[in-house]
Amino acid sequence: MPTYLKVTDLEELEVPWGRWIRLQEVTYEGGLTMLRLRIREGSRFTDLELTSEKAIHLSRALGAWADSLGRDSSISS
Repeated sequence: MPTYLKVTDLEELEVPWGRWIRLQEVTYEGGLTMLRLRIREGSRFTDLELTSEKAIHLSRALGAWADSLGRDSSISS
């Protein structure tokens, strides 16, 4: 199992239906750094770790979806 050198909280979002998403930067032994999306549903957690390339891909896909709804993507909640 990989060993973390450092975990830094970046952002926490409350999302519909009582869920929370926390974004964390995770650095492993050896220097690999990934973005962790931690989804909390009650007492259950789901972790998804992304490379910087996949995080960029996901951010573009999320932005394209939001733009397709015709809403101002510069609005923060």
